[in-house]
Amino acid sequence: MNNFKNNNRRSRFKPNGDRSFRRNGNVHKSNGDFSNGSSFKRRHPGKNNQNAAKLVEKYNDLAREALSNGDKILSENYLQHSEHFSRILISQENSRNNNEKLAETNINNQLNVETESKEPEEQSTK
Repeated sequence: MNNFKNNNRRSRFKPNGDRSFRRNGNVHKSNGDFSNGSSFKRRHPGKNNQNAAKLVEKYNDLAREALSNGDKILSENYLQHSEHFSRILISQENSRNNNEKLAETNINNQLNVETESKEPEEQSTK
């Protein structure tokens, strides 16, 4: 009887590594853990938290610096980043203008509705 062969069956499907952190309930912490504030969370993960206008200026400065160092490829890369954020800035301004126009038309429509609803009341009292 070779009962010892069946003992390895269970470990065949699990990797043989140090997985004790899962058994203890500890979650694997990323390398970017901050020692002074481990509860740090970004406001918008995946997005840069800086202003688009500041980013345009930043990448233009970096492009100028790279060009002065003789690196045309890096300079072009920074200029593309700058162009990207300038397009974002333009789209934000357009959406802001559209929102303002919509707000004005909504206010005008509400004023028109209010004045129309008051006019029949005035006519009925005459």
